[in-house]
Amino acid sequence: MKLIITDIKDFSVPVQGPHQVIRANESIPRCTGCFGCWVKTPGQCVIQDGYHLTGRDLSKCAQLILVSRCVYGSPSPPVKAVLDRAISYIHPDFAIRQGKMHHKRRYSNQITLSAYFYGEHITPQEQATARKILLANAVNYDGAVGSVSFYSSIEKLEEVTL
Repeated sequence: MKLIITDIKDFSVPVQGPHQVIRANESIPRCTGCFGCWVKTPGQCVIQDGYHLTGRDLSKCAQLILVSRCVYGSPSPPVKAVLDRAISYIHPDFAIRQGKMHHKRRYSNQITLSAYFYGEHITPQEQATARKILLANAVNYDGAVGSVSFYSSIEKLEEVTL
């Protein structure tokens, strides 16, 4: 299954195959860093607001696709907030990967992480930063990087099939 996290309110990008869309909005409460999702309610955020099962949603997907406005080489704040709230996807214990310490997997699935960024005038530096951030997230999830694409507008992005 594909799990798509997007900041596009009226998401109409065509998607092939089974998928779930999580629409991030400006009012999503930010992660408080309470560690409740790791110890009190493993795999589930303690803030019960519709985004609390995002970590478990990640456990059911093979592909995590971010469809977001590019903000200084990063996903938009609402998409980043959803990712932060999904920290329960990983385990609080640590493992060494690629010579660095990262969290262990909580679930057995391996995610391929892709991103489709939109925005006018995305610079080459922002594109490089976005690729580095996506790679870092993939390493943190003990997953792989798929595609990273950039579009000048939402309309151009809607011409693509995910």
